[in-house]
Amino acid sequence: MADPSSYRPKPGEIPDSPGVYRFRDEHRRVIYVGKAKSLRQRLANYFQDLAGLHPRTRSMVTTAASVEWTVVSTEVEALQLEYSWIKEYDPRFNVKYRDDKSYPYLAVTMNEEYPRVQVMRGHKKKGVRYFGPYAHAWAIRDTVDLLLRVFPVRTCSAGVFKNAARTGRPCLLGYIGKCSAPCVDRVSAEEHRELADEFCDFMTGRTNTYIRRLEKQMGEAAEDMEYERAARLRDDIEALKKAMEKNAVVLADATDADLIAVAEDELEAAVQIFHVRGGRVRGQRGWVTDKVEEITTGALVEHALQQLYGEETGDAVPKEVLVPALPDPVEPVQEWLAGRRGSGVSLRIPQRGDKKALMETVQRNAQQALVLHKTKRASDLTTRSRALEEIADALDLDSAPLRIECYDISHLQGDDVVASMVVFEDGLARKSEYRRFQIKGFAGQDDVRSMHEVITRRFRRYLAEKEKTGEWTDGENAEAPEIDRNGEIVGTGLTEDDGRPKKFAYPPQLVVVDGGAPQVAAARRAMDELGIDDIAVCGLAKRLEEVWLPGDDDPVVLPRTSEGLYLLQRVRDEAHRFAISYQRTKRSKRFRSSPLDDVPGLGDTRKQALLKHFGSLKKLRAATIDQICEVPGIGRKTAETIAVALARSAPAAPAVNTATGEIMEEEPGTMGPGGEPVRMGAPDERRGQET
Repeated sequence: MADPSSYRPKPGEIPDSPGVYRFRDEHRRVIYVGKAKSLRQRLANYFQDLAGLHPRTRSMVTTAASVEWTVVSTEVEALQLEYSWIKEYDPRFNVKYRDDKSYPYLAVTMNEEYPRVQVMRGHKKKGVRYFGPYAHAWAIRDTVDLLLRVFPVRTCSAGVFKNAARTGRPCLLGYIGKCSAPCVDRVSAEEHRELADEFCDFMTGRTNTYIRRLEKQMGEAAEDMEYERAARLRDDIEALKKAMEKNAVVLADATDADLIAVAEDELEAAVQIFHVRGGRVRGQRGWVTDKVEEITTGALVEHALQQLYGEETGDAVPKEVLVPALPDPVEPVQEWLAGRRGSGVSLRIPQRGDKKALMETVQRNAQQALVLHKTKRASDLTTRSRALEEIADALDLDSAPLRIECYDISHLQGDDVVASMVVFEDGLARKSEYRRFQIKGFAGQDDVRSMHEVITRRFRRYLAEKEKTGEWTDGENAEAPEIDRNGEIVGTGLTEDDGRPKKFAYPPQLVVVDGGAPQVAAARRAMDELGIDDIAVCGLAKRLEEVWLPGDDDPVVLPRTSEGLYLLQRVRDEAHRFAISYQRTKRSKRFRSSPLDDVPGLGDTRKQALLKHFGSLKKLRAATIDQICEVPGIGRKTAETIAVALARSAPAAPAVNTATGEIMEEEPGTMGPGGEPVRMGAPDERRGQET
């Protein structure tokens, strides 16, 4: 591990101008390429205290052994040079979009004497027109089969073409009219190229021109009584319309645009692109990337734009590009795109209408792609095994932690404090083993005390189950039995399919807490107090994804590509989700107990306005109808309904013997011993009183 101060440039050496910089390792390999509006300010960020750097950035600067830069005139030149260097050096610490080469394109080889229509994958070649990408190769072949009736462009390989020219006999497509057969000189090279140009024009969205032309020719043929030719033109029109119907209209104004959406978490990001031409979705593609450094959504968009249009020119770059976030700064990127297209390009965030609705669809696709990627990664047995081994090595465990339990605390400003326990066995979630806890009293004051209580309660129960085969059943809450603060089960637990009760006596090999050093220390202290010393404890902090161990001053930083880090993050995120869902359930139940819920037509907005105006339900209950009407949005009829509902739910004061001060039994129309009237309502009716 290199010390960044050993290769830090001297003060004043770095120019204060736009440029591109490269970090190299000890073997002179380029490991990172970046650009900056001011090289001096940007590079200074890399040479600050290592503790203040993002873990990915820290790993990069400690791997590097030197840094160099190139000054350019403008930010646009910096963008172009950065893209060129990334393509040339393929730096390991730069954002890399994967799976890009797996999408098939419909390609027209305009760089050949006789252009050919075919399915192509891989790197794009100069002089070849590309359309797509398509999700499946068969979708391309279906489209081509329909269009060859109208545009009979060659589709055969070079070997078949040469063999037909040598023998003087065309292939089958030539005989059935789906190829113009330039191999046997049925059409000249110029005529065949014109057909290829028309094919490309149709694929770029200029469909109405050819349909109107064919309809005109069909009408002329019918007038001339050339009915066979008119029927053939009719079939050609139907083929074109059928090809168009395969892509539904999504933008009514026949817009040419690309829509880019990003779904991300702390470690990975998924990018989805919809290619819209002539108002129709002509292609879709998606990438997944590791976030090797701390990076914003706008920066992810900028990298996606570089990869999309770095080798494109002309109409391949659309007039409009819709994105979820703009790069910062956006002007150089727009100027760069305009240079690639040869005219202005609008780069913006859709705000309303059809384009915003379509962007939401693209965003959902991106989110699903990220979930699918994580699911595939988690379901791989080899990957899971490697992840557990990496965790064992990083935490110095004797064996791989086959059972991992993770705990998280959730509350809303100190109220409704709950905790979750999720279980992963052999790298997979075991949802039947999940548990959730209510936390009451002093422990809700902070997460550290809450964590100490939860760990104490869980492992106190573990010790009790270890001493005796304690079992319980659940009649109400099969997913998550609650445990009181004394470590006792409230309610019941889960049962197996064969009727046998589950046990809470399985110990984990590793306990993970959501948090840093304080939460880890609290968990370790709780287990030490119970005499448990054979279960490892660690914490995963959200901000920097650092792994904390009890008693260590510095965290364990797992490599960015570590499957172990990915598994720990997934366990932590699942515990957070489970805790949040339980906390929201409890909060919604508490809110539903308000007497204002019984007022018909009174929504959440006006409820909040009432409580904000009066300060509390008690003051609202004491207000007059006129005072309630002063609240914006509350009419007199509604105010009267509110007053009636509050009066019905008002707690009744208990009858008190004025002589003895004792609460008396109350009956309608009775009098007290001293002749005083007795009020209605028994003491147990005060349960609904608001406090």
